[in-house]
Amino acid sequence: MVSDDLGTMSLVDHLAELRHRLIVVVAAVIIGGIVGFIFSTQAIDLLRAPLPDQYDILYFTSPLGGFAAKLKVAIFIGIALAMPVILFEVWRFVTPGLTRRERRLVWPALLASMVLFSLGIVVGYLILPFAFNFLLSFAEPNFPPLLTIDEYLGFVTIMLLAFGIVMEFPIVLIGLARAGVLSYRVLTARRRSIIVGIVIFAIVVTPGGDPFSPLILSGVMYALFEGSLVVIRLMNRSS
Repeated sequence: MVSDDLGTMSLVDHLAELRHRLIVVVAAVIIGGIVGFIFSTQAIDLLRAPLPDQYDILYFTSPLGGFAAKLKVAIFIGIALAMPVILFEVWRFVTPGLTRRERRLVWPALLASMVLFSLGIVVGYLILPFAFNFLLSFAEPNFPPLLTIDEYLGFVTIMLLAFGIVMEFPIVLIGLARAGVLSYRVLTARRRSIIVGIVIFAIVVTPGGDPFSPLILSGVMYALFEGSLVVIRLMNRSS
């Protein structure tokens, strides 16, 4: 809805539009969650794969434990499946307030954000075996680990989501460069410091304590950083 006298949406119109977009997003998540619940057993088997062979059995300690585990996985899958709809609704909501030039940048940024988020989940999944091998190596005969499905899925989903969010940093760099906060010259001049910061960040974020997890994460983050520099440089040439 557009106001006739101002040519812009009023506050009431914005709230109505936001409510409509949220309803669509929630409906998409629910539909995706139903699909996720149907395939929750296969999804749990996939999430259990990084565990060492001797710890492949997961337990639940309450009558609702099994259902709660499947529901948690269903919600995770529902959000993942609904992500294109979520991004599209975000794009439709913010588009009216942007200039024509800015509108051309929003959709590529949203697509790149989805790709990077998916890449982060893949990287996190690849790191999980190294993390579990290290963490479970502290088990002793007198205190063996008893892994519950609820705590395990909570750990795995949080870690995967964290890696997905971490991989969004190129979008942040490019956005800051677009806003004039950062520049190609500043980033290249501080490349060594940024590389050291990436390595330290990777060591802190990865929970395994093994050398492979931070090596994989820092390598991917460095590649994304160099890719961000290329994009920023091209942006400067075109402006």
